Amino acid sequence: MIPFSTSAGSGAVRLSRPGLTLVSLGALGLTLALPAGLIPVQAQPSPPLAQAAVGGNTLIINGVRLMVPWMVRGDQIGVADYGLTTHLGLTLLNTDNPDRQPVQWFSNPATGPLVLPAWVAGGYRYLALTPLVDRYGWTLTPQGPNLTLQTPAALVQAVQGDPQRLVVDLTAPAPVQVLESGETLTVTLGASPSPTLAQDPKAPALTTPGNQSRLTLPITPGQARPRVTTQASPPRLVVEVRPDYLRPLDIQWAAGLRWRQQMVAVGGYSFPVFWLELTPGQAGLNLRPIWADPTTATGTAPLVTIAPRWQAAAALNAGFFNRNNQYPLGAVRYNQEWISGPILNRGVVGWSRQGQVAMDRLSLQQTLVTGGGQSFPIKAINSGYVGAGIGLYTPAWGRQYRPILDNETVITVVDQRVVQQQAATPTTVIAIPSQGYLLAVRSYTTAVQALGMGTAVRVDSTLTPDHLQPFPEMVGGGPLLIKNRSIVLNADLEEFSQAFATQAAPRSAIGLTATGQLLLVAVHHSPAGPGPTLAQLAQIMAQLGSVDALNLDGGSSASLYLGGQLINRPPGTAARVNNGIGVFVP
Repeated sequence: MIPFSTSAGSGAVRLSRPGLTLVSLGALGLTLALPAGLIPVQAQPSPPLAQAAVGGNTLIINGVRLMVPWMVRGDQIGVADYGLTTHLGLTLLNTDNPDRQPVQWFSNPATGPLVLPAWVAGGYRYLALTPLVDRYGWTLTPQGPNLTLQTPAALVQAVQGDPQRLVVDLTAPAPVQVLESGETLTVTLGASPSPTLAQDPKAPALTTPGNQSRLTLPITPGQARPRVTTQASPPRLVVEVRPDYLRPLDIQWAAGLRWRQQMVAVGGYSFPVFWLELTPGQAGLNLRPIWADPTTATGTAPLVTIAPRWQAAAALNAGFFNRNNQYPLGAVRYNQEWISGPILNRGVVGWSRQGQVAMDRLSLQQTLVTGGGQSFPIKAINSGYVGAGIGLYTPAWGRQYRPILDNETVITVVDQRVVQQQAATPTTVIAIPSQGYLLAVRSYTTAVQALGMGTAVRVDSTLTPDHLQPFPEMVGGGPLLIKNRSIVLNADLEEFSQAFATQAAPRSAIGLTATGQLLLVAVHHSPAGPGPTLAQLAQIMAQLGSVDALNLDGGSSASLYLGGQLINRPPGTAARVNNGIGVFVP
C-alpha cells in the first residue's frame, strides 16, 4: 500500500507501477509518498475539492461510465459494495466482521481468500480495492469526482452450455455485469471474443459493444433468477438460471446491522427470504420513518430512490397507500407528529430512540370540540382514508390540500379558531396554514353549521392501547401476525378483505425476536409456486425467531434496500411506494 502524506501543490500527479496506479490530489493538499520503483509519469490540473469530499459518484470501468460512489479513506480507495457486485461480478461471502469483507472474484476462497477492508459512510459500505489491485494488476486513477479503473485485457475463449447454465472461459479475469430486465437476462463481460471464438459457427451469438462481449438469455420473471459465480485456473464464469437461485448469506454489514438470506420451508413449500437483523439501541444506529417526499405526506417513489434521499443505509417498504392519488393509508408517526394517522384499528410497529420496540393493533380517537361544548369525531388525520365525516390535515400533509371527494366543505383553523369556511371540489387548491390545520368536512351538515367563522375549537386525542403512546416513531401495516409468541392473524378484525388474506404474493414484514433483535423481512415466490399467504408469512416470521411480527405492504411493493441496491429483487420489478422504515448508521 502507498501512504498518503500532506503537502502543498496544485496538480494531480499520476504514479505508476505494475498493478497499481494512484493519483496525488494536489488541490486537496494530499500527495503520495514515493516508494522505490514509483515514477511520476504525467501531471494534470485537478479541480479544487473540499477535504471532506475526497471521492465522487462516478466509476469508470474500462471506459464504461457508471454512477457508483467511491471515496478515499486514509491510504485506501474504496468503492460502494453494490457497485463491485453489480458491475464487476464480485461475490460477497459470509463475515462476522463489518470491517473485513471476504469476496470471491475468479478466485478460490479455500486456497486463496480475498479479504477487503470495509467501512460505512454516507449510507454506503465501501470496500477497499488494494487487495484486488495487487492481485490482478488493475490500475486506479482518481481525478476530481471520477475514479477510473482499468483491468488487464482479456478474451472470451469459449462459451458452452444452454440458457439454463452457461459456462464462459476467459484468458484472464474480467468485469462481469448481469442485468435482469423483463424476460431477458443480459450478461456483459469486459472481454473481447477471441479470433477462434469469433469464427466458430456453433458459438452463441455475441454482441460486441466496445471492448466487451454481451450474451442474452431468456428468463421467466418470478420463477427463476440467475446465480453467477466466477472460478480460477482457468478464469471461468458460470451463469445459472434456476428457481432455487438464492445463495445463503450472513454478512455483518455494519455494527448492529446484519444482512441475511436463505430459503425457509413452510407447509411443503420453500420460500426465498431476505432480511436485515438490527440491534435497536446500538450506538449510532437509528430507525425512523421515511417517505417519498420529506415536504409532503403524499406521493410515491421507488424505495431505491427514497432511501438515499433520506441518506438511509437500509430501508424496508412499510405502509399501504392509494396507488391512484398516492395518499397514505395508515400510520406514519415521526418525532411524535402524525405524518399520517392510523386507520381501522390496524397493526403498527412503534419504537423509541433508546431501542424499545412494540407491535399492536392501534386506534386513534380524535374529537373536535367547539368553545360552545359541541363535539364531532374526526375520521382520520392526514390520510387518504376518506368517507362521510371530518378529515384533519396538518402542515405535515404539505403546503396545500386538494379535496379528495366532490363537494367537501373545507374549514381553515388558525390558532385554534375558525378563520375560513369554503365549499370545494377536487380542482380547488387550499393552503394549509403553518400555525393551524384544515378540516375537510364530508356529508356532515351538522358540523358545517357548528363551525362558523370565529368559532373556537380544540382537538382531543386518545391512543388505544395507551402503552403505544410514548413511542415517538411508528409505521402501520397489518394484519398483526404474531403477538407474545402466538400467531394472532385476523384479517377481518383489521378490515382487510378475505381475498387479501388468502392471496399468495411477495410479502414484507417486521419482526421482533426474544433477544430484542429487529427483523426487516422480504419473502418472495417459492420455486414450486407462488409467494406466501399471510398464514405462511406468520409461520416464516416465527421460524426466523419473531415473538412479535407485523405484515407490511407486499406484492410489487415488497422492497428491501441496503447500501445503494435492492437486495431482494431487480429494481425494475419493484413498484413505487409511499413510505418505509429507514435505518441510519454512523
